[in-house]
Amino acid sequence: MESIRQQKISRLIQKEIAGIFIKELRDLFRNAMITVTRVRVSPDLSIARVYVSIFAVKDKSSIFEDIEIYSSEIRKHLGFKIGKQVRVIPELKFFIDDSLDYIENIDNALKS
Repeated sequence: MESIRQQKISRLIQKEIAGIFIKELRDLFRNAMITVTRVRVSPDLSIARVYVSIFAVKDKSSIFEDIEIYSSEIRKHLGFKIGKQVRVIPELKFFIDDSLDYIENIDNALKS
């Protein structure tokens, strides 16, 4: 179970990374729509697991590889945004959140 501090930091990181994807780094990811669906922070606040959904692009895996390549750049932008609110900027680990694809597959199966 997450502590209140972990939940607050998770929400802060989710909000700021979503803003980074929309404003600062949109061109790096070929204008793909990247949504931060969830962030989970380790108890010591040193690692953040960021779950993203990728839309409006055919090759999601290449966009996800680009996200992993530019993770240090994303962390740097995150540091500028939340550096005064946390002691250590957490290491970012990205994961694809495919729950929306799973829901769509179930919906299509039910329709047929």
